[in-house]
Amino acid sequence: MKKQMKIKGIEAAIVLAIVLLIMGTGVIVFGLSPQVPVMLAMSFVILWSRVRGFDWLNVNAGIRDGIEKGIVPIFIFILIGAMISTWIAAGTIPTLMVIGFKLISVRWFLPSVFIVCTLVGSAVGSAFTVASTVGIAFMGMGITMNLNPAMVAGAIIAGAIWGDKLSPLSETNNLAAAVVDTDLFQHIKDLLWTMGPAGIVSLILFTLIGHDNAQTSLTKINQTVHVLQTNFNISFWVLLPIILVFVCAGFKMPAIPTMLLNIFITSGIIFVQQPKLGITKLATIITNGYVAQTANKSVNILLSRGGIVSMMPTVALIVLTLSLGGLLVKFGLITALMEPLSKHLNSHLKLIIAGLAACLGINIFVGEQFLSIILPGRAFKSAFNQGGLANDALGRVLEEGGTVINYLVPWGVGGVFLTNTLGVATINYLPFVFFSLLCPVFSIISALTGIGLLTKEKNRKLNKVVKSNV
Repeated sequence: MKKQMKIKGIEAAIVLAIVLLIMGTGVIVFGLSPQVPVMLAMSFVILWSRVRGFDWLNVNAGIRDGIEKGIVPIFIFILIGAMISTWIAAGTIPTLMVIGFKLISVRWFLPSVFIVCTLVGSAVGSAFTVASTVGIAFMGMGITMNLNPAMVAGAIIAGAIWGDKLSPLSETNNLAAAVVDTDLFQHIKDLLWTMGPAGIVSLILFTLIGHDNAQTSLTKINQTVHVLQTNFNISFWVLLPIILVFVCAGFKMPAIPTMLLNIFITSGIIFVQQPKLGITKLATIITNGYVAQTANKSVNILLSRGGIVSMMPTVALIVLTLSLGGLLVKFGLITALMEPLSKHLNSHLKLIIAGLAACLGINIFVGEQFLSIILPGRAFKSAFNQGGLANDALGRVLEEGGTVINYLVPWGVGGVFLTNTLGVATINYLPFVFFSLLCPVFSIISALTGIGLLTKEKNRKLNKVVKSNV
């Protein structure tokens, strides 16, 4: 590699601003699919790196390092595509829709969706799983009721994220606790100080905007239920795949074996229902997705989805985004901005705001949930300790500005997956994911008031109380 000057903060800021301008203009102004703007931003960064003296070995290493962090999520998304198609073919998702139409009030649909998704999310510990299973069923119900799809998606996503944050099975909860060296359950308890109010306010808002907002008739719902009952196997035993998800979560089985087992069991159910289907036809459903062929065009649109192929646009964007993020990290652009910032923070409020901003920035420029926890966690740990804040306070900030925000970035891993799964553009559902939008707000309120903000002094006193009670 050629000799190169150290990257300064102002230069890093200019490069990152141009990257953001390219991606933001392409996606928001011109309404392009994120793949092309991200690729253009990546091309710009590579051009800049060559001018600054980085050789192709560094470029290749940055791309490789970035993609490596996304291999497991990419494989999980591929499996989710296969799982969605088999769940529809087996009648699992149609059965959820029929049960939902009978149990959930039209007048209180949005708050009901939010609560159910929160409960399921807390049980399985994965917002992605919630959105790609019960979330699809709720989207079908909401569209049947003539509700704004963006509102329905917002309720699903907000509930799924809150449930994820309440669960000890959540990968991001475990990661954040590990990065800041704190107990997992203490981390979840600390999250409740800000995410508890954010969840409650979200429920109130969904109640207000969802009450009497469904412009539908009982006749239309009955017609949809009739179509589902006529064309799909509607029964309680096809809910076995859902029960299996909860059982696997109870045994703390990782996501990949859980999904592989689920696809295998669901495929068995399909063969029991349709013995003459054949392996070739089933393989086609798993690969290309399920194609509904009912007399109702709306139902056909809702339930023709899933399959490995359906996840390929998501996979392509994730590969591009992670490659871009890997280059930004490899060339030191992220570090050049974060490290100087972390050394000049002299109050709790400044520390919290800077931490939130760093997490948000990683989400925007890198688009990867785990890196939005790891990079700011490493950069701000010493600054938080020197500022008198406990590790738990940093862990909470990593979630409030990192994890929950990733789902709102159009080119982020979470945003891309949810748009592809629920069929609603990230920009459209963003205003209705109240939980994610409120978490940073309550984080700043906590910093201003000191309520729920765990300092090193408070932490020492808590530890003394615990030890004295043992």
